[in-house]
Amino acid sequence: MSTPRTQSTPRVRRTALALAAAALLPLSLAACSDGDKDSKAAEATPAAGTSASQSKGMTDTDEPFGPACAAVPEDGAGSFDGMADDPVATAASNNPELSTLVAAVKKAGLVDTLNNAENITVFAPTNDAFAKIPKADLDKVLADKAALTKILTYHVVGEKLTPEDLENGTFTTLEKSELTTAGSGETYTVNDSAKVVCGNVKTANATVHIVDTVLMPKS
Repeated sequence: MSTPRTQSTPRVRRTALALAAAALLPLSLAACSDGDKDSKAAEATPAAGTSASQSKGMTDTDEPFGPACAAVPEDGAGSFDGMADDPVATAASNNPELSTLVAAVKKAGLVDTLNNAENITVFAPTNDAFAKIPKADLDKVLADKAALTKILTYHVVGEKLTPEDLENGTFTTLEKSELTTAGSGETYTVNDSAKVVCGNVKTANATVHIVDTVLMPKS
């Protein structure tokens, strides 16, 4: 007598497929989970040679830099945050290292001009920068409004200059003649002589680069 042949019914096949799928499901979930972890880890880890700030679209040059920045108060109107709230002439008046510059700006009648300007850069000489000028010469300039205005407006450029702009630049000043900048990283010079000692200071309407030498127009 022959043995009956077992026939596979549609119901049996469906049951077998369901069991196979159930067995494979945990493996698929584990693989997906590992893939997600790897993907998130790759997103969270900066690429080699990239800093954490750069991975967020930021660079160190977004902040003030330079040795003289250490003298800026940590809080109050003269701090970096305080200066950022005021227009440039007012902000400078709250920085004790710029008191001679502020006095010169007042003598020249440029306070409102600077405070009302938009998107400018000011190369601001420190008190020590003015002290390099012989007193007799400085007193003479301070007493001559036209000459003083010419010198002070030579320190102002009609656009905001970032540290990257300073790397190798030539810019027309409000005095109408040009100044040049050069450098990289946190070391920059203006006209090959004045050093930026605290750069990228933000005010409400300007970027300020504090320099250690008074800039003189060529003519």
